[in-house]
Amino acid sequence: MAEFKDEWTQEEFLRARKALEAEGRDVLLVDTIAKAIEGAETVLYNPFELKKYPEGTVFVFYCDTGKETKERLPEFRRRFPDKICISLRGGRGYWRKSLRI
Repeated sequence: MAEFKDEWTQEEFLRARKALEAEGRDVLLVDTIAKAIEGAETVLYNPFELKKYPEGTVFVFYCDTGKETKERLPEFRRRFPDKICISLRGGRGYWRKSLRI
């Protein structure tokens, strides 16, 4: 698998999602705090369900600030070894619903 950074900004997420989905790869914004991001399609963190996604799927985990999900990246990567796990920098608090790519 290609190398990916540990964190993406919202803009990096939106650009990467567009490019990776064009290649046929799933890119999911994963909610770890049960608080959806307004204006964004998110998936609630459920390890059992997330394991069903194909190998190479990109999971971008978010919390309120991005700090907890970045600290938990090693845990997520152990839990989902065949997936790409990234943290959303700034988390839900930095998300701008009007930003489009």
